[in-house]
Amino acid sequence: MLCESCGKNPVITHVKKIINGKLTEYLLCAECAQRLGYGNLLTELGCNYGSLLGEFFGEFERTDLVRCECCGASFNDIVRSGKVGCAECYHTFYDRLIPLIQRVHGNTKHRGKMPCGGMIRTPPQEQLSLMRRELREAIRMENFEQAANLRDRIKELEGGERRG
Repeated sequence: MLCESCGKNPVITHVKKIINGKLTEYLLCAECAQRLGYGNLLTELGCNYGSLLGEFFGEFERTDLVRCECCGASFNDIVRSGKVGCAECYHTFYDRLIPLIQRVHGNTKHRGKMPCGGMIRTPPQEQLSLMRRELREAIRMENFEQAANLRDRIKELEGGERRG
């Protein structure tokens, strides 16, 4: 991702300002952050995420030229900025990110904010709609056995809905 101020350098910091109750966010490179007065603030507060991640990963050789095909970020960019460039970066740098995620979060699986009590049930209409799409896809792919099973399950749900 490129700096919103100069449009040339990679983003290294995310600045949020609240002025008159309105939140404004900026994605800035190191040079623009320094020029706009945010660079010193971050180092004074000790918020150097790049060096924190650098401690986890150590120094990487310059031969590390692998880049994300989607956003163009290298692993060194991620280490320096403390932020993953895009969702595809998780796949591209999976082997290197997993140990960090494990250390920082204690787990590598996202559990979400759902209550522990159980799963949220899909409303019958949404379930029927989803099954109808799957049925159309099964027919299109000429998977007639799956299509027949889906057709029967749809009839069961529709019958239960009419009675319920």
